[in-house]
Amino acid sequence: MIEGKGLSKAYGLSTAAARRALASEDPAAAVARAGGYLGAHDVNFKIETGEMFVVMGLSGSGKSTVLRMINRLNEPSSGELLIDGEDIVKVADSRLRQIRNEKIGMVFQHFSLFPHRTVLENAAYGLKVRGVGKAERFEKADAALSRVGLDGRGSKYPHELSGGMRQRVGLARALAVDPPILLMDEPFSALDPLIRRDMQDLLTQLQAEDKRTTVFVTHDLNEAMRIGDRIMVMRDGKVVQVGAGVEIVARPADDYVSEFVSDVDRARVLTAADLVRPALLTFKVDEDPAAALTRLADNEAVGAFVLEDDGHLLGVVTDTNLHDAINRKQKDLARCVTKDYHAVAPDAVIGDFMHLAGRQVVPVTVVDENGKLAGVVPRAAILSSLSSVAEAREEATVNA
Repeated sequence: MIEGKGLSKAYGLSTAAARRALASEDPAAAVARAGGYLGAHDVNFKIETGEMFVVMGLSGSGKSTVLRMINRLNEPSSGELLIDGEDIVKVADSRLRQIRNEKIGMVFQHFSLFPHRTVLENAAYGLKVRGVGKAERFEKADAALSRVGLDGRGSKYPHELSGGMRQRVGLARALAVDPPILLMDEPFSALDPLIRRDMQDLLTQLQAEDKRTTVFVTHDLNEAMRIGDRIMVMRDGKVVQVGAGVEIVARPADDYVSEFVSDVDRARVLTAADLVRPALLTFKVDEDPAAALTRLADNEAVGAFVLEDDGHLLGVVTDTNLHDAINRKQKDLARCVTKDYHAVAPDAVIGDFMHLAGRQVVPVTVVDENGKLAGVVPRAAILSSLSSVAEAREEATVNA
């Protein structure tokens, strides 16, 4: 776990001068008067083990400052930074080096590869610094290159690779040392959109395999939404909001965050799980068709779900086929069931199923991995979830 408590960073001042300025009523103004610049102020966060935690903000928001305080490339002016309960702000230089070597890897924006070293040597460099023997470090580096899709390219030099491939080498170098914590400072921002998306997919795949604690800095909300478990939004060196991407899009903390998320395509962000509601009406498979029809009428419904005893979804019955069953003296509800419904997984995004809404007698049906009914997504819920984006865009157009 990584935890920041009251972290602040004032550039250009001694520790003592920075702390005096930070103790004033207006820290930013006090730091500026003293000849410094306040990069981050009173930043608090808690990152769980195995979490992909994204720090997002515009240029100058303090996001990279916070990232670099985690391994003390930036010395905090005040506050605590705990890694597995140990405050690294207070540790001696020898212990700091040990923590960096054993626990933290870093991937930079501009690759930071050695042009005179081969791809394999670059990927093995972190291991070399740690004193790992040549054979072992090359074996581990080769395995890391394979994981990032660079099989057979170990003998090449950085200038022989594309930008996306060079960034894969940087990622492989970090993975080769197998750090429990990975810090990534806008690693994909210099790449073109298609390669950037490929790298996001690769990182998501690696994260699913390793469950590594990762802190990822970006100014791109779509990127943050795509890869992050949680997002910390920063502005002017302060934390504005922390939460899951869906939470930030649905409930922005203030106008700044609201403007940030106004262009997000909610249909590609919100999932069935975010909109699911309990089914209005369900029947057990052993229920009498006549009783089922009465319950349908009482609820002013034309269709409902039929569940097996263990909750598995058997299908749907409608008022029409229940009437037919009663006319035929049919007593077995299971024989009245149809498959006239659209089932989606809880993690399906709205954009993949919104066109199905309203086409059947029951709403879009959410079924879990075990085949059990998780609930439904009514058409009204879909429209409501998307309407605030349209309203925000309309308001922005009016005010332009």
